[in-house]
Amino acid sequence: MDSDPDFTDELCGFLQRCVANVDAAELLLLLAKNPDRSWAVNELQAQLAPSTISDADVQRSLDALQQCDVVERDADKRVRYRPSVAYDAQVAALSRLYLERPVTLFRVIYALRDSKLRTFADAFKLRE
Repeated sequence: MDSDPDFTDELCGFLQRCVANVDAAELLLLLAKNPDRSWAVNELQAQLAPSTISDADVQRSLDALQQCDVVERDADKRVRYRPSVAYDAQVAALSRLYLERPVTLFRVIYALRDSKLRTFADAFKLRE
């Protein structure tokens, strides 16, 4: 990824913090494509079909995106994309790469996730 100009430090950091897997990326892209619309979870799931993403997985992805301030929930628990100069460029890059280089994007998402898990696990290794 270091030598690939499409996968900047900013994009990789955003993916690592906010996008745990491909389903989360697809969910984010769906929300970002329709920024003026609020969605119920079942509406999002229907749009992601034939994906088999569960209610729990959708909720976890939305929770992570909300913690990153990428989405917001209203009083009725409906979700919408929250445009921001802080991450709009990363979401636009994600959208472009999803269309142009999906296999590489998917590999990067999972490689970043694996490195995050490895770092977490390393914190529990006993030192001599």
